[in-house]
Amino acid sequence: MLTNSLIPLQASLDASPLQIVWFLLIAVLWIGFFFLEGFDFGVSMLYPILGKDPKERRVMINTIGPTWDGNEVWLITAGGATFAAFPGWYATLFSGLYLPLFLVLVGLILRGISFEYRAKMPDDRWRNAFDACASIGSLIVSLVFGIGFANFVKGMDVAPLTSAAFGEPNLYTGGFWALFSPFGLLGGVLFILLFCTHGSMFLALKTYGSIHDKTVKFVHTLAPVTVAVLLIFVLAANIFYGTSKNPYLGSLSTVLMWAAGLLSVVVLGLAALAQRAERNGWAFIGTGASILLMLAMIFVKMYGTLGFISADMSNPLNMVTASSSPLTLKLMTWFACFLVPVVLAYQAWSYWVFSKRLSTKEMPEHEHEPNVAEVHL
Repeated sequence: MLTNSLIPLQASLDASPLQIVWFLLIAVLWIGFFFLEGFDFGVSMLYPILGKDPKERRVMINTIGPTWDGNEVWLITAGGATFAAFPGWYATLFSGLYLPLFLVLVGLILRGISFEYRAKMPDDRWRNAFDACASIGSLIVSLVFGIGFANFVKGMDVAPLTSAAFGEPNLYTGGFWALFSPFGLLGGVLFILLFCTHGSMFLALKTYGSIHDKTVKFVHTLAPVTVAVLLIFVLAANIFYGTSKNPYLGSLSTVLMWAAGLLSVVVLGLAALAQRAERNGWAFIGTGASILLMLAMIFVKMYGTLGFISADMSNPLNMVTASSSPLTLKLMTWFACFLVPVVLAYQAWSYWVFSKRLSTKEMPEHEHEPNVAEVHL
């Protein structure tokens, strides 16, 4: 790990407006993914806890069945935007973090096949096996992303560029096991707890009857634990890995990082209180806002360095050296202006279509009958 003496107090970034815009857009895409797919992950991870009864588990599946694949589009778009706008960033991630990213892919595949195949055979063991795939896949993805983003806050060591070739990666030098520091593991636990809390709030909003009552009772226990872990994460991030470790950030970013982190804790606490008052909509918005603020804190720290610590600050990996050409960024911006509103409108429409609350009363007696989880837009 580099010592603070090797990092200049302030360095010039000289990023262009489009480089800044695309860093912010990538941050928005990740926030959108964790807001939407976060409750999908949470609901799936809660199958073994809240869905022991087959009908109640089917209600849980049907709450996310019509929209889970649309939510994953945000991840694909975030990866595509990173590849197109910052190929050096993308290359370094895949060259040094191939195994963690492969685990994410495995988790997403497990989730996908669970939704597609669980109703293909009217057998309890068959359905239970694929439901377990959804829970395990969601747990893997949440854990790996939590550890990954915690390491972005911490800063990951990279070697200097070996050549000036386009897309040449700065190789990650920390090693796989270096990712599992106490702070990295704390991030993994936090993402699991936060997504389970977010998923619980979504279930309370989308269901009524027995599954709703079980969810509300469970979240009253889970939410305080999540608030406590989030507070520890925010304090550790700002005290041990604050903006002073980033040579491109000044005093204003310190205020922004502290403010976003502490606000995420406050908002999550208010969401828990709203849930106790049976304000399900506000509680769900609150957990989503908490995720937004926590990710905002993380991306403030990542500004400029992209979450890495360069061994040679005369030739570092940053938003400028990892960026595509100005023409590429300009063309991407035009395409985004036309396509993003269309995608947002479509996703808003799909959530409106499937906005009805569900309970076991809407579930057919026989599992092989068609259900909402098998309907795809």
